[in-house]
Amino acid sequence: MSDDAQTMGGEKPLDRLYRAGVESLSDAELVSLLVDRDVAQSRLLVRDGLPAFVRTPWTSTSSPVTRRQAARVLASLELGRRLASIVDERQPITDGSMVARPLMARYAHEVQEHLGAVYLDSKHRIIREREIYVGTLNFATVSTRDVLRFALEEHAASLIVYHNHPSGDPEPSGDDLLFTHKLVQAGNVLGVQVLDHLILAAGCFVSLKERRAI
Repeated sequence: MSDDAQTMGGEKPLDRLYRAGVESLSDAELVSLLVDRDVAQSRLLVRDGLPAFVRTPWTSTSSPVTRRQAARVLASLELGRRLASIVDERQPITDGSMVARPLMARYAHEVQEHLGAVYLDSKHRIIREREIYVGTLNFATVSTRDVLRFALEEHAASLIVYHNHPSGDPEPSGDDLLFTHKLVQAGNVLGVQVLDHLILAAGCFVSLKERRAI
């Protein structure tokens, strides 16, 4: 199928990939190679843009492709997320944005809220990154203790906490700010510095340190 499918210019996506490089292909042409469909059919899968493509319920009964095709899509998306989320653990983290971009790649398009923290040693090198909560976050009930308990377990000197906003709007809520204030205070008591609280969304993030909320 897609090996024989031609674009409007008459050249097959596979041929153009080898002639001009994978970056020369359109979104629809890339998808056609991935799911083994012609370009016209693949164009329907990305008609609402790549963010909507990523959020497609690939494993549900309403999936627009077969199980095998869905598995290819999900595997490629996961590889992309893992590659984009790689951070050099030997490099000191001097700014929240150094971990924000990789975290955005992993969480920006999640439909559930995730909260976690990146734990750093005394030289601001990454010890470990932990996901702590998944689901609807209610900062009235989310405990700062779990965030700090892991810091003590890892012998961390500091941490950067993060969570995503599935709504796509990274603006902090009143609960976000209150939770951050409580976490900073509790961290000070235990000798663990809270360097930043990052709020992640699709294509953007907010640093509460930059907002002077820390």
